[in-house]
Amino acid sequence: MGKNFIGLDTAKTEKLADSLNDLLSNYQIFYMNVRGFHWNIKGSDFFELHVKFEELYDDLLLKVDEIAERVLTLGHRPSHSYSSYIERSEVKECKDVSDGKQAMQNIVESFATLIGKQRDLLALAGDAEDEGTVALMSDYISQQEKTVWMYRSYLGH
Repeated sequence: MGKNFIGLDTAKTEKLADSLNDLLSNYQIFYMNVRGFHWNIKGSDFFELHVKFEELYDDLLLKVDEIAERVLTLGHRPSHSYSSYIERSEVKECKDVSDGKQAMQNIVESFATLIGKQRDLLALAGDAEDEGTVALMSDYISQQEKTVWMYRSYLGH
């Protein structure tokens, strides 16, 4: 078993990097969906949701960068083409949505996908003794669980 430059098993970090690239793909599509919601929202909730969507896509953009940098830290290359994002992402493109409830429903569903992937990554990272990825995934999950609760409350669930 070889170790990489930060002392982690190279075979395990390769699997982690692949899973992080999968997560990155989902984040990138989700990010673009939320940008579209921000640009196209209409209706009585416009002012509230326009600002909420901007807060969300700003946060998603930070996480995109953190995930890509984690892949690099593990000694691998982050995915960086939209064709690969579209191919890998379980979060699907969402076009021309102007209805607030439809946008919020998509956001809740997208978070469910991300949280599931992050829980899987948490287990992989724990097995690889990769505390950096464990900390990142733990932070994301705890933040997003609260966000999902609030967005579901908005939807009346």
